Amino acid sequence: MQIQIQKMDKTHISAAAKIERQCFSEPWSERAIEEALESEASHFFAALCGEKAVGYIGTYCAADECYVNNLGVLPEYRNRGIGSMLVKQAVKTAKELRMSFISLEVRPSNKSAVGLYEKYGFERVGLRRGFYSSPKEDGLIMTHYFKG
Repeated sequence: MQIQIQKMDKTHISAAAKIERQCFSEPWSERAIEEALESEASHFFAALCGEKAVGYIGTYCAADECYVNNLGVLPEYRNRGIGSMLVKQAVKTAKELRMSFISLEVRPSNKSAVGLYEKYGFERVGLRRGFYSSPKEDGLIMTHYFKG
């Protein structure tokens, strides 16, 4: 299985929306993804298996701060290193843009995601009470700080 990471474009919107529906209880719509892609501050990357988008990550970077909007991988493609490839690309992009940090929220119960982020230098820095709904859960804030 050969996976390529490439900058996401409009041709990936419907696949990203499908990934959203399969990964999240409150998925982004195609329109929301399209609007995010149109922003110059957004940096989205798709994981492609052949022509098929099987995962994606979206970040929003402004001033010297970068935030991960979403990271999703289709269930049948999980545990194959795709999430790692996407996180590495987001961290690399934030570094290239000279951001001070890249940050995100994750469900504390999502142990595999928390472990993935820790593997790539994200630290647990706080908690957003009641951040998630369906089901209700706090959001663990994880941040990767760039030194100098």
